[in-house]
Formats: sequence, C-alpha cells, structure tokens
Amino acid sequence: MKDTDVTYAVVRVGGQQFKVSKGETIVVDRVAADEGKTIALDVLAVRTGSAGYDDGAKATVKARVAGHVLGDKIRVGTYKPKSTFKKTRGYRSRLSRLTIESITLRAEKESKGGA
Repeated sequence: MKDTDVTYAVVRVGGQQFKVSKGETIVVDRVAADEGKTIALDVLAVRTGSAGYDDGAKATVKARVAGHVLGDKIRVGTYKPKSTFKKTRGYRSRLSRLTIESITLRAEKESKGGA
C-alpha cells in the first residue's frame, strides 16, 4: 500500500496513546533523542482508507523531534496552621514536540512454497 492510503495511526509514546496523522505535531513526555533526529514510534493500530483497521505490527511511524519544551509551571504550597511555616514548591514537566513525518505499511512477505 502507498503512504497516502493511511488515514491515521494510534501510537504509544511514554506510556500514553496518541491518534496521529501525517504532518501532525504532538507534545509528549521528554524523549531521549536530540532535536532534529528522527525516531520510530510504537504502533498499536492503523486505519487505512480502503481496508479498514490493520494490526499495528504491519506499520511504521516515523517522527522528527521538533524541539524540547517545558510545560506550564505548577505551584504547590504547604503550610502549618498556628505557625509561620509556609513553603512553596514549583514544577515544570519536561516535554518534547514531535512532528509525524510518515506512516507506512510494510509489505507482507509471501511465503515460499516448500516441499
């Protein structure tokens, strides 16, 4: 099948599942790849225009790491009543922005006839 026959794929990245199409950009937990590198994602399912759903093992999804970003700051405050104890902590999640470059189906290998 051609690359254009694929409508979308469901991929797993960092314990989360995303429904992606070619050209989309998704924000996921930080991946261990440099900016500009291409990585392969785990494919769970693929939707094609002609054949319906396919097993994810028959497809490959390649994504380019567009950049590493920081999430919104989360502030957490604690205090103890009847005293002057107050503490504020902050956290920003480390994220990566991925751009889906291609979703391709692997050609099925024909079994060779044996004796």
